[in-house]
Amino acid sequence: MNYWMIINIIAKIVGVEAAFMLPALIISAVKGENRSAVAFAATIALMLIMSLPLALMKKRRSDFHAREGLVTVGLAWIVVSLFGALPFCISGAIPNYIDCIFETVSGFTTTGATILGEIESLPMGILYWRSFTHWLGGMGVLVFVLALSPLTEKDGGEGMHLLRAESPGIKISKLVPRMKRSAGILYTIYVVMTVLEAVLLIIGRVPLFDSVTIAFGTAGTGGFAIKNDSLASYSAYTQWVVTVFMLLFSVNFNIYFLLLLRQFRKVIRDEELRAFSFIVVGTTVIIAINTIGCFDSFGENIRHSAFQVASIISTTGFCTVDFDQWPQISRTLLVLLMFIGACAGSTGGGSKVVRVVVLLRSAKRAIYKAFHPRAVKMVYMDGEILEDDTVNAVGSYYLIYFLIFAITTLLITVDGFSMETNFTAVAACINNVGPGMDGVGAVMNYGAFSYFSKIILSISMLIGRLEIYPILVLMVPQVWKK
Repeated sequence: MNYWMIINIIAKIVGVEAAFMLPALIISAVKGENRSAVAFAATIALMLIMSLPLALMKKRRSDFHAREGLVTVGLAWIVVSLFGALPFCISGAIPNYIDCIFETVSGFTTTGATILGEIESLPMGILYWRSFTHWLGGMGVLVFVLALSPLTEKDGGEGMHLLRAESPGIKISKLVPRMKRSAGILYTIYVVMTVLEAVLLIIGRVPLFDSVTIAFGTAGTGGFAIKNDSLASYSAYTQWVVTVFMLLFSVNFNIYFLLLLRQFRKVIRDEELRAFSFIVVGTTVIIAINTIGCFDSFGENIRHSAFQVASIISTTGFCTVDFDQWPQISRTLLVLLMFIGACAGSTGGGSKVVRVVVLLRSAKRAIYKAFHPRAVKMVYMDGEILEDDTVNAVGSYYLIYFLIFAITTLLITVDGFSMETNFTAVAACINNVGPGMDGVGAVMNYGAFSYFSKIILSISMLIGRLEIYPILVLMVPQVWKK
């Protein structure tokens, strides 16, 4: 294990996080929010004092492999969350540090689950930082640093190990030969789409600060809003814009790269994109029919149905209505969408559409082979044969995923909440959705959970965002051996 390299990379990431706190510090200072300004200044100073010497130290070894990649990503996300929570605590916006950690982990993992019942009274600088954690965590902290410069002397294998560990999906490939340029392309697309959404919101007469924070939450598919009612009080135009962009940010970013290259046939033939579109349209139609009578007009019915479907399947978690009051069919569909999630290679959470497709095709092959044991039947995706290792990895992922889900649900039952509350709370956290049902529904929050449960749910958010392995590997003693 190359400890020096891991420490050096994490130190660089902490330095980048400190730089990203500067806008929040400036906003706090301009608005006369003295406690918030002091909190950000103190946090930035602490982070720089601790990170700069480690970031500038001479590395003793340059070897960097998959094990180091997993450990670096897992530790980096924990460290940035611990530091990112400090402004909330020092400013007094959230007095308890455990609550601060929950809120910050929820932000960086783009979950959007909150312990806050009153949001609008928070200082503007704190609101900005709270929303910005979504944007930074959406594409990935390490991907951003890779976009600026390679984290190691060699640009390629080392960065690839980090990208694989941080980016969701069944397989990760470079867009172009050089890792730095691939990360740069991803972040360029990310920034352009974020700015475009913010501009469209401003055109719709949404205030500048609101437009920026909503765009941050949508781009990262996070869901932190700056109003207590999420997006319910905004115009129909605003809600439609956010609906469209939630879906756009749920699509694999490789699709946009292919569009830039004008490879339209590959886009059309992408099976995950087609499955995702089918699920979105199908569930929207079913829910719109099921909720007839819940709204004043059919147009309003379609708007809210489309918005909540987009919000849940993208794992953004914005709300325009209390969907916990909808008929049981609609509520059940929304819970199922939590588990499906967005496309691989997007900023969305969940288990990913591509895994669901591969799992179903694997099950179909297993049934076929039960009747034809000697037959050779392969699993295809996008016209290519998937290797058995990839198919088996999907099955292993779901086995570990549901095992963690069951253990986490069991652990938080100590608080005595209803089964529906506990089940959907874990589903919302491990899938990085945010709102659940019943006690953690659209108009509720996670503040009633004990500190123990908040820590467990915070860990489940990290596990879900990093897709299990980077966090679990930290608990394996053999990994830490040299």
